[in-house]
Amino acid sequence: MKSHRFISRINCLSGLPLLWLWLLSGLAMPVMAAKISKQTNEASGLHSWVAESEGFSIELIQVLPDFIRAIYMSHDFPKAEIDEIAGNCVFGTVIKNTSDQVLTYDVSEWYYTDTNGKKYPVKTKTQWLEQWRKAGVTFSWTLLPDKGSFYVGDWQQGFTTIKLPRESKFTLTYKWTLDGKPYSDDFEGLICAPEDIAEK
Repeated sequence: MKSHRFISRINCLSGLPLLWLWLLSGLAMPVMAAKISKQTNEASGLHSWVAESEGFSIELIQVLPDFIRAIYMSHDFPKAEIDEIAGNCVFGTVIKNTSDQVLTYDVSEWYYTDTNGKKYPVKTKTQWLEQWRKAGVTFSWTLLPDKGSFYVGDWQQGFTTIKLPRESKFTLTYKWTLDGKPYSDDFEGLICAPEDIAEK
């Protein structure tokens, strides 16, 4: 996993000259990976994950398709639109600024990679809303906003959709900036929710 955070210490025998040579050479410095934790709901068996990166925290929570269907049925969505979004892997998503700087993000820069190495862009809220508008839907809540600027402690939440089969494994690559400096990290080990909860 990679991020754009430079390491703060360099172990060198020759001191500062080596650091300057490294900087001037244009070589990338070693980076720290996201710290990922996983939780499992004992009652449902559904999973959630949290990735802690440089100044940025993202939590993804499995959501069952029937829950998604119920939400959009309650807002009178056309059946075709309900079936389409429920046909995606949907995750409840919570993102937070854990730094003391201004954080920005843009979901249009995010992508996910399946187990075959194929990459796909994350469908944004703007893209969903445009599709829904054409179907006569004006509802605009529930989805994670495309973009945001967060000050210290700010956070945002909403659904993120991943177009893969049920229980697929994948890696999400997400990007953000801190005071204009770009960062990127990989959220590995993610799994799409099952169609329903297995009976115990």
